[in-house]
Parts: sequence; C-alpha cells; structure tokens
Amino acid sequence: MKSTLSISSLSRQVLLRETRDYLMIALGMILYGIGWTVFLLPNDITTGGVPGIASIVFWATGFPVQYTYFLINAFLLMLALKILGFKFSIKTIFAVFTLTFFLSLIQKLTADMHLLQDQPFMACVLGASFCGSGIGIAFSSNGSTGGTDIIAAIINKYRDITLGRVMMICDMIIITSSYFVLKDWEKVVYGFVTLYVCSFVLDQIVNSARQSVQFFIISKKYQEIGKEINALHRGVTVIDATGLYTGQEQKMMFVLAKKRQSTTIFRIINDIDPTAFVSQSAVIGVYGEGFDHFKLKKSK
Repeated sequence: MKSTLSISSLSRQVLLRETRDYLMIALGMILYGIGWTVFLLPNDITTGGVPGIASIVFWATGFPVQYTYFLINAFLLMLALKILGFKFSIKTIFAVFTLTFFLSLIQKLTADMHLLQDQPFMACVLGASFCGSGIGIAFSSNGSTGGTDIIAAIINKYRDITLGRVMMICDMIIITSSYFVLKDWEKVVYGFVTLYVCSFVLDQIVNSARQSVQFFIISKKYQEIGKEINALHRGVTVIDATGLYTGQEQKMMFVLAKKRQSTTIFRIINDIDPTAFVSQSAVIGVYGEGFDHFKLKKSK
C-alpha cells in the first residue's frame, strides 16, 4: 500500500513538472511572438534562424517560404528525435504550433499599433529582448522554437558551448547572407544588433536557471533538517566534524541545490533550528543526477 502511494505521488510530481514545462514554453512563445511581430517585423529588421533562411531563398529564387521553412524544420526535427530524444521533439513541436497560433493572434491584436517607427534601434533592442527571453524560457523547460535552436541544443549536448554562442554563429552567417539579396547594409547592421541582444538575453535566462549553490550546515537537529531538504529532491551528505576550539564532535551537512531553492532551504533551517550555523556559496558547475551532464570530447 505504501509503495502504491509513493508511486502515485511520484506520478503526480512528474505530471505537475511536465504541465509546468508546457506552460512555461507557451509563455516563452508569447514573449517571442510579441518581440517579433510588435517590434521587429513592422520596422523591417532582419532576423536569423530558419525564417531568415526561408526569406533569403524566397528573395533569391521565389520559392515559397512555407515550403523552405517546413523542409528545414522537418529535417532538424528528425535529427532532434534521434539525438535529443522523443521528449525534446514533442515539446519542440508543441512550441512551433504554439508560436504559430500566437503569431497570428498577436498580429490581429496589434494590427493598428505602430511602435517606435522612427526609432529602429530601440525597436531592435526591445524586440530582441523579448525574443531572447522567450527562447531562453523555452530552453529552460526542455523545449525549443525549432530551427537553429535545435542545432544549438544538439551541439550544447556534446560540447560545453553556450546556447547563445552557437545560435549567434548560425545567425551571423544567415544575416550576412541576406545582403546579397537585399543589398541594404543598414538592415544587416540592425540584424546583427538584434542577434547580439537576443543571444545575450538567452544566455542570461538559461544560465540563471542552471545556477547552483552549496551549503554547509552545522546543527544538532541535522536529521530533521536533512529530511525536509530531501523532500525538495535534494541529497544531503552528513559529515563527521570536530570543533578545533571546543573539541566537540558534531554533524555537518553538505547540500548542493539550485539557486532558486536557496530561500526554501534557509526557511527550512530557520524553522527547525534558528541557531544553526550555515555557509552558502556559489559553485561554477555541478554534474551528476539532478544537475548537468558531463560534456566531454569523445576520444578517437
């Protein structure tokens, strides 16, 4: 009976986590849609990614953009399915459909809205900020907007290169190529500004979600504190320690957790033992179950 209850509880937690991921992906797509349709498109600012490739092909050959966009994304999704797994691909498909829906909706709602028509630089910065935030939120929830996002996620899986940097390299090539069709360096320059701001915001969102901290906690009520921290799905290592000045033996807990869980852990400690001694510090990287995976170059 107890085992059945624990399995049921675990299933609920998984369902809640998956529901949260899809809601966050939807939020990310809304932000991306606002940035693209409200600030970038009305001001004729070029973008990168698969839409940029489809646009260049259309300008050069007249081949319909929807077919180019579909063929490239279909190929990339097959790669994602093989390399990143079914879970990533499903969320990416969800993100693509969600973005498509909200792009249409936002365009209808903002049809008569003309923001920053005479300030393309501000439109560029604001649009890129919204787009970068949207992509970052989607990535943090194991999703993607498709296109070059998939390439970035594949490379990031095997190499310790930031997502924003990979996307910047891909999009630099795409945006530069647009000059050979548009013959307008001003649009290319604004495209580069958009690219930089979008990549910077993306890295900030993703890295903040991955930041980890470590705790050293000394308390006589270590068992009670440890059980509560375990409930957050964080492991606790108890270390035998001896105070050099007092000579007393005591227990010290070592905990690694996500930065966003710091407030909850401090609240647990304060509720159980306000006199506990606590040391918190940031860590550069944590690898293992529940954190990041090792990214090493495979030996030949």
